[in-house]
Amino acid sequence: MKIVEEPVVDYQINLSVKNAELIQDYKVKIRFSDNSQQIVDFEPFIKRSHHPAIKKYMDKERFKQFEIIDGNLNWNDYDMIFPVSDLKKGKIA
Repeated sequence: MKIVEEPVVDYQINLSVKNAELIQDYKVKIRFSDNSQQIVDFEPFIKRSHHPAIKKYMDKERFKQFEIIDGNLNWNDYDMIFPVSDLKKGKIA
């Protein structure tokens, strides 16, 4: 028997966040460099977290202060950040 491993190629390596807009509570509409869009609900992630650095984003005023830095959706100088590929899927863990 011959076993061949195929390399996994990530064609989304150059994918980046181009625009992000808060649309409701913890839901953010994100536009990517490939012109696709996704709505991501961050509330379940923040509520499940036990880490104080994440829990503090239950404060809606703090949550809505995100920025796009170097193609990433970023809160408070990398205090909270997610892989762009996860944002594209609309599921964060």
